[in-house]
Amino acid sequence: MKNDPDLTEVSDQKVGDKPPYTLTRRQFLKLSTSVLIGAGLAAGGYASLLEPKMLEIIRITLHQKRLPEAFDGMKIAHFSDLHLGFQTDAKDAKKIVSTINRERPDLICFTGDMVDGPVDAMVEAVDPFSALKAPLGVLSIVGNHDFDDVKRLISLQEKAGFTVLRNEHMLLKRNGGHMAVAGLDDQLLGSPDPEKALKGIPEKMYTLLMMHEPDYADWAAQYHFDLQLSGHSHGGQIRLPWIGEVITPPGSKKYVKGLYTIGNSRMSLYVNRGIGTTRLPFRFLCKPELTILTLRKSRI
Repeated sequence: MKNDPDLTEVSDQKVGDKPPYTLTRRQFLKLSTSVLIGAGLAAGGYASLLEPKMLEIIRITLHQKRLPEAFDGMKIAHFSDLHLGFQTDAKDAKKIVSTINRERPDLICFTGDMVDGPVDAMVEAVDPFSALKAPLGVLSIVGNHDFDDVKRLISLQEKAGFTVLRNEHMLLKRNGGHMAVAGLDDQLLGSPDPEKALKGIPEKMYTLLMMHEPDYADWAAQYHFDLQLSGHSHGGQIRLPWIGEVITPPGSKKYVKGLYTIGNSRMSLYVNRGIGTTRLPFRFLCKPELTILTLRKSRI
């Protein structure tokens, strides 16, 4: 019988013994390839079907020096980047609304990219969003994906109960104290104007900034903002062990996810990973996020 050069020889086999299972090099390569393909398909299925639906609630307490005593303990629900029309719809809006309302926040902040281009995707979400409840308000800003018909989108958000801030601010009152929330236009496709947004706010007043692109924080820190809330980055959407985010969009190259202190300023920045996806319908090691921020008066 002709010898197979790829067959591993066993020299100590005895008569009557069952021959051991051996693999040819060709069989080994085929098996290895099958395992790799199977693992890739499993990871792809997880990244496209499971993780995008695995909402993670991140709870953070921030101690802020200039926060008025009246707002000590205020709870903010921060969410971002729903991208209605691309893998998310009104059913997803209903789920996030239910989750937010269970948290009983004092203030709700949405930091842009409500839709993924076409505004029609917002129409069916008006009804579920109208159920959002927070005594200090439900606020929103626009992101770069909201500019397909931004005026109509703003109108639909207002119909759903959002107060949309575009280079504007509103004053919050609680237990005799005051603070301000300013919202800027999108950095990439709009015209952010912090001076216009701050007009009328006393410089000593604690001011929260809503700005879609987190990297704008380096510019915002020159003004009297105390805390910036942003989205846009999706946390990278795809993250790899020991490497982190693979790619992030313009406007989120420096600040990608989580909490930052900006330079030597007093301003903090929190970057939410967002709810939806865009471009590619995948999330890997980067779950969608709802942030619950509790503000406390710093005693130091």
